[in-house]
Amino acid sequence: MKTHRFSYDLDLNMNAAEGTAVFSEDGRIVSECSGETAAELYAGDIEEAGVIAGVGCGLVFVRLKDGDERIICRFSMSKLKPAGEFCKIVNYCAQTGIADIPDEEDPIVCEKCGRPLIEGLGVCLFCYNKIGLLKKAFVYLRPYSKGLLTTQIMLVVSSALFLSVPIFNRYLIDDFLRPMRGGFSDMLFIGIGMLVARAVGEVIFILSSRRFNKFSIGFANDLRTVTYDKMQKLSMSSLSKRTPGDLIRRIMEDTATIKNFFTDVGRWAVEQSIMFIIVVVILLLTNPWMTLLVIAPVPIVMLALSQFWQLIIIRFERQWRWHSRCNSILYDIIKGIRTVKSFGNEDLEIEKFSNATRQLARVSSDNEALWARLFPAITFFTGIGEFLVLYFGGRMILGGEVSMGVLVQFTMYIVFIYAPLRWLVSFPRWLADAMTGMVKVFEILDEEPDITESENATTAPVSGRISFDGVSFGYKSYEPVLKGITLDISPGEMIGIVGKSGAGKSTLINLAIRLYDPNAGTVSIGGTDIRDMPPAHLHERIGVVFQDSFLFAGTIFDNIAYAKPGAAPEEVIAACKAANAHDFIMATADGYHTMIGESGHSLSGGERQRLSIARAIIKNPDILILDEATSSLDVETESAIQESLDRLTKGRTTIAIAHRLSTLRSANRLFVLDKGKVAESGTHVELLKKRGIYYSLIMAQRQTSSKS
Repeated sequence: MKTHRFSYDLDLNMNAAEGTAVFSEDGRIVSECSGETAAELYAGDIEEAGVIAGVGCGLVFVRLKDGDERIICRFSMSKLKPAGEFCKIVNYCAQTGIADIPDEEDPIVCEKCGRPLIEGLGVCLFCYNKIGLLKKAFVYLRPYSKGLLTTQIMLVVSSALFLSVPIFNRYLIDDFLRPMRGGFSDMLFIGIGMLVARAVGEVIFILSSRRFNKFSIGFANDLRTVTYDKMQKLSMSSLSKRTPGDLIRRIMEDTATIKNFFTDVGRWAVEQSIMFIIVVVILLLTNPWMTLLVIAPVPIVMLALSQFWQLIIIRFERQWRWHSRCNSILYDIIKGIRTVKSFGNEDLEIEKFSNATRQLARVSSDNEALWARLFPAITFFTGIGEFLVLYFGGRMILGGEVSMGVLVQFTMYIVFIYAPLRWLVSFPRWLADAMTGMVKVFEILDEEPDITESENATTAPVSGRISFDGVSFGYKSYEPVLKGITLDISPGEMIGIVGKSGAGKSTLINLAIRLYDPNAGTVSIGGTDIRDMPPAHLHERIGVVFQDSFLFAGTIFDNIAYAKPGAAPEEVIAACKAANAHDFIMATADGYHTMIGESGHSLSGGERQRLSIARAIIKNPDILILDEATSSLDVETESAIQESLDRLTKGRTTIAIAHRLSTLRSANRLFVLDKGKVAESGTHVELLKKRGIYYSLIMAQRQTSSKS
């Protein structure tokens, strides 16, 4: 049975204790503290649940239908927010009879190891199934597997040619230089052999690198593109949980990190492993005893690495946290630079960023200090093997057991034995970065979107009657914004949605264009549930002008034509004239080719709004939605553009939201929302006669206007 748990930390006598209040699907509420039942009741008996916050502590209480009140639990102020969420769920069940228990939110710490989780991630990097994660990443490498395998073989061949040089040196010393026999031509032949092996190896290495770079760039591009595609398909509820900066980092930085790990690190891992095996085999065939001397430090180094492995990962994971924190602060400051400057908070933001970068510098410095201690220690232990080879090898030469060429060959191959060990020291850093990046990217790729296309989706005409039938919705299902909304909009009718702030006006619009799906009830067009229409088909036939007009960095022409790719210049100009934007556009230096900055900050609020209206006009939609479309216009401009909007909305189904209620006088009907419900409906005149909520809003606006 599904339950919602609220953990509190005080008993009823306000002493420290461990307690849990549990709300079950059957409406049962049980509060247990220190192994004893503190309260037990059912939501059906409750009139209201609430929280009382005191000084340093608070309590959860319920008011029963018989008038009695009971305390469920007490808590310290650190538990205030979850206590409030618990009461909202109980109240929703008490009012509707529906036990709507949300899925558990991502934990703050890992349930297995107790380590804190990275902000924005619901899994622990230490306990996550790394093998499963690598398998997912290999799926995107599969199209390039043959090419990458070919380049890897070329790299191995190149490495093998490099490894032949010490063998040439051995024969040159033992067969020609030391016994002083053989002519110049023989030594020249060996020298040419060494040169050819090195040259061919370099050529193969260059060809391998060029092909490898081509495949690795393709892999990174595919991963970046598929992540971006999936992000576009996520619902607004999913996207709103993440900041824009976090999404940008996942698409750009984290995909690049994954690419570097699998292509660069992976490539060299394979090469170093193969080189290590080849060299060990060659040395064993040459002299097993000296080979044991060479690899004697390897177990010590591997043991040391295993001991430091988790420590290194923890340290670099902490460094990643602060790096991410700096990026988030920087993105917010740059995005809101106008707000920062308007409030004169430059010094405050400089201090905030400086503190974050100072912490990053401190953590990075500590990590590099650890690295500076660890790396020389590894180098020292590997140097012991070289010392053993030189010492015992020298004695074996004096005893006639091995030749000078063999000793030179061993000393040259020592580099290829110990290089992988030194490479392994850096591996935890790369692994920590890669695993973090993979978890973040695949969290996006694995997420199921809330807004999905029905298997039997139909491209029904987006025209006809728009119906809201018993629609209830809340961004948290147990905290509804809209409650049982039922209204019908006839084809070609213009309706106005009015109400106080927070009444649910914009939420109603969000449901009409299916940015969200209702928790209960249906939204239909022409008798077809919009959930049975492809979202792309629905959005193609609906034009929207939001309260916050957003423009892309680019030309004015491009921003208008965004709603209709390939639009002719005549269409763009006609749309701008209809939106009363043509005159101010032509007054600019480059006209329709004028570049506007990000979000259109180079334009005034009214100019941005008129361009947004023109963008909706050129789309020629079946349904037009105006969400405070004239909110940024002065009275004179509003009057001029209202005439254009009247022509635009004529014969077209229109839903308009406006705070300036005078702009909705031409609407066929008005719906007044109050506390998530339709409180009043009728024409402007009819609602004034009722002297209800709408009348109060009109009077309040008139008083405000008269004072100004």
